[in-house]
Amino acid sequence: MQLIDGKAVSAQIKQEIAEEVKQIVENGGKRPHLAAILVGHDGGSETYVANKVKACEVCGFKSTLIRFEDDVTEETLLQQVQALNVDPDVDGFIVQLPLPKHISEQRIIEAIDYRKDVDGFHPINVGRLSIGLPCFISATPNGILELFRRYQIDTKGKKCVVLGRSNIVGKPMANLMMRKGVPGDATVTVLHSRSKNIAEECRQADIIIAAMGQPNFVTADMVKDGAVIIDVGTTRVPDATKKSGFRLNGDVKFDEVAPKCSFITPVPGGVGPMTIVSLMKNTLLAGKKAIYP
Repeated sequence: MQLIDGKAVSAQIKQEIAEEVKQIVENGGKRPHLAAILVGHDGGSETYVANKVKACEVCGFKSTLIRFEDDVTEETLLQQVQALNVDPDVDGFIVQLPLPKHISEQRIIEAIDYRKDVDGFHPINVGRLSIGLPCFISATPNGILELFRRYQIDTKGKKCVVLGRSNIVGKPMANLMMRKGVPGDATVTVLHSRSKNIAEECRQADIIIAAMGQPNFVTADMVKDGAVIIDVGTTRVPDATKKSGFRLNGDVKFDEVAPKCSFITPVPGGVGPMTIVSLMKNTLLAGKKAIYP
């Protein structure tokens, strides 16, 4: 069993990006600039955004954090999005989700200029992804692809089960795994809360990508020997032994599943760090106008 170390891979990629940014700036080019909009004080969102700002520093990017309180109106938020759309210095920006209930996430996402949508959530980027055109690929699926690349995990012709059908992970992941290319060329089954015979389907899988948000959902009896397990789940589970009072738990019952696997990602330290580094890669591409000239 080999542990997939997302932390180490992401650190390496950040260094590669920093190197490239240094070259761009030395050659008189513009330093990439990522902006983030954060609404309210959700603990998870605060942590994510802080990590993104830190990653920007390491990569040599300029970063801007724009904060609003929970009671911000949708109109004000849309005005802010528009301001970032037209700001020539901002190469890419994100609106940290989830947003408060009174704001339509879909309206906000669709208001973002797709050429600056480094999260890859805009319908134009999602649509281009589904037909194999260059686009900003959403960060978590893109990070997982990078892990397959760096660990040289063969996906061609493999049976891949994706657990979960979210727009952020499940759907784009399934799309990427079945596209022509490397990594890709897999035979993909998407399972979700309404699927029958989940355990049976999983037992046939060479690769399981678990993104349901249900702690310890995947157990040893669902996994065949030698399978590759990618655990996207990060649920906060109460834990009195931790200073924070909780620990992060994946969708996979790690201790019992790991011995059966050829490769497995831990939680934390697996997919999480790759998500942030994918956002950095998208920002670099946006800065270079590599996808949308």
